[in-house]
Amino acid sequence: MDRLPNLDPLRFLLASLVLFFHIPQLSRNQGLPYFLDAPIFNRGTEAVYMFFVLSGFLIIRLIYRYKQRDDFSIRKFYIRRILRIFPLYYLIIIFGFTFYWLILPALNIPFENNYNLGEGVLLTTFFLPNIFGRLYEPGGILEVLWSIGIEEQFYILIAPLLFFIRKHRILLALSVLTLAYFIVFHLDIFEALQRFQFVYFFLFSGGIVAILEEKHKLEFLKISAGIPILIIIATSLYFFTDLFRFNELWMRNVTTTLLFGLFVHTLAHNNFGKVLNHNFLNHLGHISYGIYMFHVIALNFVVFFMLKIQELKIFNATITIFLIYILTFALTILLAHISYKYFETYFLKLKTKFR
Repeated sequence: MDRLPNLDPLRFLLASLVLFFHIPQLSRNQGLPYFLDAPIFNRGTEAVYMFFVLSGFLIIRLIYRYKQRDDFSIRKFYIRRILRIFPLYYLIIIFGFTFYWLILPALNIPFENNYNLGEGVLLTTFFLPNIFGRLYEPGGILEVLWSIGIEEQFYILIAPLLFFIRKHRILLALSVLTLAYFIVFHLDIFEALQRFQFVYFFLFSGGIVAILEEKHKLEFLKISAGIPILIIIATSLYFFTDLFRFNELWMRNVTTTLLFGLFVHTLAHNNFGKVLNHNFLNHLGHISYGIYMFHVIALNFVVFFMLKIQELKIFNATITIFLIYILTFALTILLAHISYKYFETYFLKLKTKFR
């Protein structure tokens, strides 16, 4: 399967936005200086939503293409997803519980674990970290796993669904499913869907865009260079301003779904080619899964270090904020790079056997 341009750097950008979202939160909670005034520092959840759209776009595109050749294997699909997701996911689970139940008490750092350890392990092991995180707020290292849980739940659902649907009806079935689920999600009687962030419609919508492109139904978006420019401008305004921050949740989600789908399509199929093509950016995109998974660990270490430094009263608030960002970013990249090169790559190489 061909690799679409510009999407690896996009992964890195989105992971960075999540990092920028969490830094001021933990800094504030620990009494360190922080900056939260600009909208871009409050768009971490939205960055994850774009991750979902991108994931749905790529995964459903992949399945759809195999279906057109009558060559889709559920077994191989799940094995490849397991090899990509599981090793790092379970590594973070093990470290997270060890950190909050053993390391912090050993360092005499107060942290309340208000849940049964067995229940926490059970929920995270069997792909329900979004429920675990919302019920107990078990700490950032474990709470960020909520989005991985949504992805895993999506994989469990989408593969058999598309396997049994006839290939010429996939777009219709996916469109009906997305619309129906979107309506149900926003009904008050299904408040639990919102509470536990079962936002599958973002993933479904990405798949719809991918299939429309495969069917050459989105050529009108490519007739002028101005169209992708407008989409990029609108997406930038979404993240850097409050222009699209509607009060009604359904309206905000409609806007987010449509805009993010157009943006992912624009980057992958724009008029300008590989505008973000750079080896370093592509590598950062390759390790973006690790950036997302390790950034809270790095942030905890940096905040602990800066709390000790702050006692010496060496730096003012501005320098302290810059140092927290620089050190967290650098340590996160280092951990993600090491993980990718010496841990994840071993499993990624095995994926080639199941193409």
